[in-house]
Amino acid sequence: MIASLRTSSYFVALIFFTSSLFAQPSVDAGKTTFRNYCASCHSKDMVTKSTGPALAGAQERWADYPLEDLYGWIRNSAKMINVVKHPRAIAVWEENNKAVMTAFPNLTDDDIASLLLYIDYQVANPPGGGGGDVASTAVGSGAKQQGQYNWLYWVLFGLLGALALILTKTINSLDEVVASKEGTTLVRQPLLKRIFSKRNISFMVFALIVIGGYNTVNNAIALGRQQNYQPDQPIKFSHETHAGVNQIDCQYCHDGARRSKHSVIPAANTCMNCHSAIQVGSKYGTAELTKIYASVGYDPSTGAYIDGYESLKEEEIKDIYTKWIGDSYLDANSLNALDKKGNKLVDEQWAGIVSSLTNEQKKEIPGPIEWIRIHNLPDHVYFNHAQHVTVGQVECQDCHGKVEEMEVVSQHAPLSMGWCINCHRQTEVKFQDNDYYASYEAYHEQLSDGKKEKVTVEDIGGLECQKCHY
Repeated sequence: MIASLRTSSYFVALIFFTSSLFAQPSVDAGKTTFRNYCASCHSKDMVTKSTGPALAGAQERWADYPLEDLYGWIRNSAKMINVVKHPRAIAVWEENNKAVMTAFPNLTDDDIASLLLYIDYQVANPPGGGGGDVASTAVGSGAKQQGQYNWLYWVLFGLLGALALILTKTINSLDEVVASKEGTTLVRQPLLKRIFSKRNISFMVFALIVIGGYNTVNNAIALGRQQNYQPDQPIKFSHETHAGVNQIDCQYCHDGARRSKHSVIPAANTCMNCHSAIQVGSKYGTAELTKIYASVGYDPSTGAYIDGYESLKEEEIKDIYTKWIGDSYLDANSLNALDKKGNKLVDEQWAGIVSSLTNEQKKEIPGPIEWIRIHNLPDHVYFNHAQHVTVGQVECQDCHGKVEEMEVVSQHAPLSMGWCINCHRQTEVKFQDNDYYASYEAYHEQLSDGKKEKVTVEDIGGLECQKCHY
């Protein structure tokens, strides 16, 4: 029994050491925590005020108090204000118009430590400031690279090994004392036999089941969720140019967002509203716009749609659009019609049209553009864009991030159940001048009487299961 416990202690020590090694605070982990919990209210650059205050210098502003107080504030600001009556918490609350931050009681100390590391990293390496990779660049203001502590891991490993040897020696001595008192001969089994005893094998199988089950559940929960997914689209459509530089409203293209469940992917006809006149792009010239023309059968040379376009052969279609590309660059750059560079450019752009508008299933160039879907929810989840955009007056950026700054769109939010629930708990319902909520008379009265400061989505049933699950 004692020998079995001795061998098991090796595995316990190994598991403890391994878990402590991989659970250390890091900038990468802080980045994930920030995106999942903080990004909807706080600016990513940490120095610009958004819905919430700028996070830069948070530790310095709490420097007169124990670090545990800052951790308590991050986990539950309302408790720090109303129960603890913490002076710094009350000051921050009053500085920000008495807005209460969402409680995040599930954040561990390592989560918060990682978050603070990431905040310091972002301040030291602002976007466009030449900062290096998150994992390898030193962070400022007290944040340290995780690699600096490698020596500590080896010291801990050595201490655990020494402790295991001391325990082994002690247990061996006890075995000898017991055998001597009982007048028996101590029979020592080979080390391998002790390691692979039934008890130890059972323990290892149990540990594998627990670890495997944990990973299986986590992977199942994450199935289909693709935060930061950023595929290359068949056409290089720049949201930065359209929504940012030219300030085109999101709902001009995604007009379904205000009136239906789906935001809809705009048809090429929507593109043609502008690009029948704007025929050469500011960044890609004719390379990407000609793909739109080829998909709908519009001849930019004549400014008209081509009759019987779907029945044309590929060579005929090629003649139309290679002529347009060649003429555009001949006019714009004074290239000779037989210039090798010009011919190469035309050939490259035509090859791009073919590869973008055709595939194994779609053999013909005419037809819809097959955009790659980025945001996708499971079939058992109900989400209505109109409910959020028109009724709730939620900004597109709250869920999709600052799309107007994205050259290539990526999935900004995790779109997890926990993320949605947190949003419903913290989002204030906009009752003012919103007829949809006129029926909530009791809440209107409580707001008028000062009995309630705000009404959240949770208050009006936003956490009821059937609201999101059929």
